Amino acid sequence: MLSINNKIVYLQRKTMLMDLISRNYYAEKVDGWLGKGRVIVLVGQRRIGKSYVLKDFALRHKNQPDANVIYIDKEKKEFDAIKDYTTLNEYIDARFAIGRQNYILIDEVQDIAEWERSVRSYRTEERTDVIITGSNAKMLSSDLSTLLSGRYQEIHIHGLSYSEFLVFHNLEDNEGSLYKYLDYGGLPGLRQIGLESEERIHDYLQSVLNTVVLKDIIERHNIRNVPFLNKLLLFLADNTGKPISANNISNYMKSHGTTVSSNIVLDYSSFFEETYLLKCVLRYDIHGKKLLETNGKYYFEDIGLRNLLSENIQREKDIEKVLENVVYQQLLRMGYEVKVGQLQAGEVDFVCSKRKQQVYVQVCYLIATEETKEREFGVLRRIADNHPKYVISMSPLVKRDNIDGIIHLGLHEFLLKGF
Repeated sequence: MLSINNKIVYLQRKTMLMDLISRNYYAEKVDGWLGKGRVIVLVGQRRIGKSYVLKDFALRHKNQPDANVIYIDKEKKEFDAIKDYTTLNEYIDARFAIGRQNYILIDEVQDIAEWERSVRSYRTEERTDVIITGSNAKMLSSDLSTLLSGRYQEIHIHGLSYSEFLVFHNLEDNEGSLYKYLDYGGLPGLRQIGLESEERIHDYLQSVLNTVVLKDIIERHNIRNVPFLNKLLLFLADNTGKPISANNISNYMKSHGTTVSSNIVLDYSSFFEETYLLKCVLRYDIHGKKLLETNGKYYFEDIGLRNLLSENIQREKDIEKVLENVVYQQLLRMGYEVKVGQLQAGEVDFVCSKRKQQVYVQVCYLIATEETKEREFGVLRRIADNHPKYVISMSPLVKRDNIDGIIHLGLHEFLLKGF
């Protein structure tokens, strides 16, 4: 039985959850594609916030004059009867309103067989917008490109930014809040769990990870070598931000008693990418201006899930990987295409491109010695062009500083304000 104090906390949280927080960046992106004759596709890892964006859309538009919102959530039992495109058509037809503005919203569309046949048809109806979400990159991209002939707009939903994290958890912006973000990550569902209990946070993150691995990988691909799948995921978590090849992983596993071919490593790694759990970032030859196909770096979509997998490592020994992963995700939220920079004498953490803009980014925990300063700033000095260059660190009291044309930014300022 709940104590009086616990009842109060429970009721406060229940009341808070009745108000869904709009993620304005994604709301504007979705609304910007309405009426363009394109299917709007929200993609991303499970529990990353796609449903939040879809529900927010429904709430924002349901009171619009002449709006008719048809909402299908395949994770709820009331929609179990919608198993294929024919039952999907029947459900929508019974609620479709000719002459009104129809918004057809389908959450986790990949759970409906041949869903694309319905989507393709309703896209052509007058005054109709179709918005779908999915958690499997390979299936969505292949189906959409072939069956919709490019008539779709993909919007990748990422976890909460630090600014959103503060709002979702009603936190003040301070060092403690930043460390919570670096530790627990940005899954919106943590708002329901709360940040008071590390045990509950751990259990929630574990349940999300289990769902992704079991439902989206093991069941979908009929994986038999589950122990290796788990070992590979642990390896990628422990080696976040390090150059890795399939041969490296195969040799490492062999030295630890597990024999697998590099082809199996590539296949299983691609399964993780399909579910948006992590991403292999390719290396880019800065001088030669070309992509390199080997020794990419892996980064996780959510740092909380990555930290869960590496929970036996002391965070102090792990902080560089955490920071690099968090900066990578923030760069994606800012709209950059991100690569790992390769020079003849060194490596640049990130080469970031957006339209005609390009920036270079180094990430470091602390610039505490001249040796560290020379290492982080020196590699950027060796790039012979005039594109902006940044070093991002958590050095105490760091303020925006220009050192030989290279901007030193604090992580806190970068997460809140960007460049």
